[in-house]
Amino acid sequence: MFTMIPVEPVRVPKNIAILIFDNVTILDFTGPYDVFTHANREDIKVYTVAENLSVVTGYGNLCIMPNYSIFDCPKPDILIIPGGLGTRKEMHNPIIIEWIKQSYNNIELMFSVCSGALLLAKAGLLDGLKATTHHNVFGLLEEIAPTTEIIRDRRFVDNGKILLSAGISAGIDLSLFVVEKVFGKERALQTTNGMEYQWSYSNHGEL
Repeated sequence: MFTMIPVEPVRVPKNIAILIFDNVTILDFTGPYDVFTHANREDIKVYTVAENLSVVTGYGNLCIMPNYSIFDCPKPDILIIPGGLGTRKEMHNPIIIEWIKQSYNNIELMFSVCSGALLLAKAGLLDGLKATTHHNVFGLLEEIAPTTEIIRDRRFVDNGKILLSAGISAGIDLSLFVVEKVFGKERALQTTNGMEYQWSYSNHGEL
């Protein structure tokens, strides 16, 4: 008698893209990159993407070669928009803003770190939502997103499909929250243990 042997389902990795650009703040993108790298159980593919394949010069003159350009990258399931002084230029870059806007229609989650919120606002994605960002950017975010409620006392805020973190290191906390949201609390705790990171914030990111 023929016995059916159960076949393990093929796990399709979640594509997690991190946008980088000149004068990006280093920890804004390397913090989330490290979180998702440590969280990987062969079901995560994390990569950097830039407007083109030229070397990106981050804040402090760190040179980074992106994995892909926005024109040839794998379709993201999760898109991370970091911040830094470079956001002041990129918020006026129609190519990047349009790419963010179009990407939003085809992804599961999108989140910003620090002043990356400015790019989401310029793409018209924060209208009527709650948002946070680096404390030095609250005023500018209010100017370009007048219908957005600015939350000043949270490490991060969760609007469902769009999430935002406060400045720099808060991107690590939000990334861990996303690991919990997508892959479960046990995976998030395993990740914090592997990173030796003290993750003591609540699910709502209170300070």
